[in-house]
Amino acid sequence: MKKRTIFLIIIAASLLLFGVYKTFLQKEKPGFTLTKVFRGTISQEVSETGTVEKGEKIKLAFKNSGGVEKIYVKVGDKIETKQNLAKLDTNELIFQLKEAEASLQVIQAEKANTEFSLKDALQNLEDVVALAEENLVNGYQDALNTLDDAYLKIYNAYTTVSLVKRTYFDRGDQESITVSDNKDKISRNLDQAKFYIDNAKKTLKNEDIDTALLKANEALINTKDALELIRSVAETGAYKDIVSSADRASLDTQKLNVNTANSNIVNARQNISTIKINNTANINTAKAKVSEIENQLNENQEGLYLAKIKQAEAKVDLLKNQIEECILKSPTNGQITEIEIREGEIVQLGQLAISIIADNPFQITVDIYEEDVVKLAIGNTVDIKLTAFPDKIFKGKVVSIDPAEKLIEGVVYYEAKIELEDYPETIKPGMTADLTIKTMTKENVLAIPGAAVEEKDSKKTVQVLKGKDLETREIEIGLKGSNDMVEVISGLEEGEEVAIWR
Repeated sequence: MKKRTIFLIIIAASLLLFGVYKTFLQKEKPGFTLTKVFRGTISQEVSETGTVEKGEKIKLAFKNSGGVEKIYVKVGDKIETKQNLAKLDTNELIFQLKEAEASLQVIQAEKANTEFSLKDALQNLEDVVALAEENLVNGYQDALNTLDDAYLKIYNAYTTVSLVKRTYFDRGDQESITVSDNKDKISRNLDQAKFYIDNAKKTLKNEDIDTALLKANEALINTKDALELIRSVAETGAYKDIVSSADRASLDTQKLNVNTANSNIVNARQNISTIKINNTANINTAKAKVSEIENQLNENQEGLYLAKIKQAEAKVDLLKNQIEECILKSPTNGQITEIEIREGEIVQLGQLAISIIADNPFQITVDIYEEDVVKLAIGNTVDIKLTAFPDKIFKGKVVSIDPAEKLIEGVVYYEAKIELEDYPETIKPGMTADLTIKTMTKENVLAIPGAAVEEKDSKKTVQVLKGKDLETREIEIGLKGSNDMVEVISGLEEGEEVAIWR
């Protein structure tokens, strides 16, 4: 009985100790693991299964839309791998590339000297505003001079017409009435131009000068029309022999002078408009610079510039790739069989352009799922495993991506052709091939597991270890690798630790 009591006491004590351990001593395992941000290589791959076929026609298409600038081949030509076949107009892309490269150079120059002076930027803004005002004042002053000249030209035209009328057209006939009416028309326009010009010179308000320019433009056009009509009357009926050649020439001179004055008025208005546009652009640029520097004073400058440079470099690389993709190159040795485009024609993305027949007797045809086909490009390298030769990996490359979709059990696929760069002599059509298409690789980039990234409201965030706590940080990601690793463009630094939640 005594032994039984001692045994029960031991069991009770053990249960009590176990409860204390579970409640107070045992540490709860965290619901996440930590992984470091590292620098390495990220590869993107697409894996599919295809079938070996005898070499068939390869259909080539541009990856961009645009005008066909040049076709370098003709049907029947023998071609080599990477030979240029056709080219789209790249002028606009080249212009954008130069702009992007210029922007990149500006950012790189700014990074070399991160000690910005807000005082200098504010002074620059003040100078830009002052210069803008000065340029606008000069533009309107030039416009006033142009208005004076316009008035003088209308006045001279009126004087010449008055003399011609008194000399030749006082007979009361229809021609004289026409000349008299048009002389009065010039007089009215002269008075109108004078009214608005005098008002503009009196107030010196920009809006009054703008109105005077508009009204002077109308008056000059009306004067020119009147001069043309009077000049035509001088060539009709008996007046052809009556009006002297000197007076006819004088009318022509006045018409020319009025035209010139009108062109000057138009140019003055355009000049003012250009000044206003340039002023707005320059002031906005200066203001943006001030805001940029103010923001930089509250940011980690090194991290900011690294992100900006990466983004600018990405834009330059994108434009370079787009320019490169405007040149349709042969993916293999072969012969041109069809040309479906013409120089000067506008082609659409994916439109069939040129067909070739490859010298290689074997190809692998594979259907690529629509979400994966956008990752592929002509020339992507391929690792090939033939079921009949399990111990060897053969090499190949993508030579064709059919622009037309095909439905397989209601799912959209696109047919791609893979050229074998080496193959066994005993290879046969119909053999099954497992393909690993290497679509993109980036080296020496910051990377983290994709499982660490959370997405909400189009923003991508990670949980970063700071001391003993986790903080949420927004990041920008780039290439997503096939091994669930993702490139980090900005937001993290090498060596930092991020959480992966279980």
